[in-house]
Amino acid sequence: MASGVAAVWVPVTDMARAVTFYRSTLEFEVTEQGPEWSEVDANGVMIGLNGREAASSGGGGAVISFQPDGDLDAEVERLADAGVEFTGGISEHEWGRIAPFRDTEGNDLQLYAPPTG
Repeated sequence: MASGVAAVWVPVTDMARAVTFYRSTLEFEVTEQGPEWSEVDANGVMIGLNGREAASSGGGGAVISFQPDGDLDAEVERLADAGVEFTGGISEHEWGRIAPFRDTEGNDLQLYAPPTG
């Protein structure tokens, strides 16, 4: 039986660029950094940046969802101002709102906000 998520591995082709994105743009703590492996603490979930595998160009595979500390719209604006390109607008669903984007290595990410009220 699985007891939870231990880590999420994402492939990267440029470790320095990926570490800068996760540290400076998404504002997560990078707890370990090396040329082929780095670790990011995303609020208790470890994201492993794996430089030993080729990065995808998006379009399938795992998606990492991040829940912003505050307002989803404000975080989309902050990231867009930091140069992040969103792959679609904010979509509204009965189960919440999402805003899809990619990291510097082409991995699919999204911001998620649960429904209000």
